[in-house]
Parts: sequence; C-alpha cells; structure tokens
Amino acid sequence: MRSQRRLRVVTLLSLAVVVLVVMPAFFGLRSASADPVFGSLDSLGVPSWAAQDVKDNGSGSRWCFIDCRFRERIAQSSKPIKETATAYSSALRKAGWSPWKVSECPETPVEGTYTCWRRDELTLDLWVRQPECAVDQVAAQDPTAVLPSSAVTPPPKQCVGSTISIKVYNAISDTRGRTEPKQDKPLVGETPEPGISNDPLLVPTPAAS
Repeated sequence: MRSQRRLRVVTLLSLAVVVLVVMPAFFGLRSASADPVFGSLDSLGVPSWAAQDVKDNGSGSRWCFIDCRFRERIAQSSKPIKETATAYSSALRKAGWSPWKVSECPETPVEGTYTCWRRDELTLDLWVRQPECAVDQVAAQDPTAVLPSSAVTPPPKQCVGSTISIKVYNAISDTRGRTEPKQDKPLVGETPEPGISNDPLLVPTPAAS
C-alpha cells in the first residue's frame, strides 16, 4: 500500500511539473523565437492569389544587438503587377501602415511598382515586378546576354502573374531621408606672436674666449 501511494504521489508531482513548468517554458520559447513581423505579414488581408509560394528570410537581432533585424518575404501572385500592387497597398493601409515618400525609394530605378511604407518603429519596401518565370525564360533564351531591365521581353502567355518582394527594416537603422547634421565651424583661435622669454635656459651660452 505504501509503495502504491508513493507511486501515485510521484506520478501526480511529475504531471504537475510538466503542466506548470515544462509546458509554459516550451510555449514561451516558441513564442519568443517566432518573429512578430512575419506574423503581421501573415495577417495582411491580401487575397490568396496574391500570397502564393511564400518564402521568408531574416537576419540580425530583434533588439538591434550589433545589427538590427532585417526581414524579407518573396511571394508569387497569379494576377498582373498593377492589380497585385493595389491589393497589397490597400492591405497595408488597413493594417496601419502609411506611405513613406522618400527620395531613395527605390535607390536605383527598377521595373514594376516600388513603394515605401512606415509604421511605428518599422519601415517597409514593397516591390511588385514581373514573375520569376519571365526572368527565367529570358535567361534561357540567351544565358550569356546581359540585358538592361528596359529590354526584357514580355513574358509568354503561359507565364502570367507577378512576384512580390517585401523588405522590413528597423527605422533606426534605415538612414533614407535623413539629412546629415551640420557641423559647426571648429573653434580656431588667433596664433599669438612670439614674445621674449625670461627663461635663462633659452639664453644662448656665451662662447669661450
């Protein structure tokens, strides 16, 4: 009877430890490792046709330790560029993002539509362009040719849709639109004229007679 009671007590204590300690720690670590920015992108109210084959990539620290966190999402859309960009712009506005007019958006001319957004401590770049299959077909036609973006041929009829690229930065690490602080003129005083010193060490030693 005593051994059975001890076994029951040990079993109950083990279950209590699992429920009160192990499970909360597991879910806590899982929530801490999950990136909330990717979660907010998942909750954007974009149609399913505009969020196909989603691929996420992130680097850096969420607490900006050494490098601030950078997130990138690549997705595919079955609709053209204009319709896809409109769907994402509407979803971003509903999610609290505001358009950000900055001269470096984009830093270099690109094809498609490129817009920048801000919300709280984050900035977001939205680039909607030709589908990846169109780029692959152009490369397959002449792999050695290096064509400018304006010379890309229209994709065949079987290659439709568009590709979405979303990049999210921490605002403190995004230097676009910032003006360099003006540096004050250095304080330069007047150079004093050399004067006569009474220091005996500076008096020339008389030559021997």
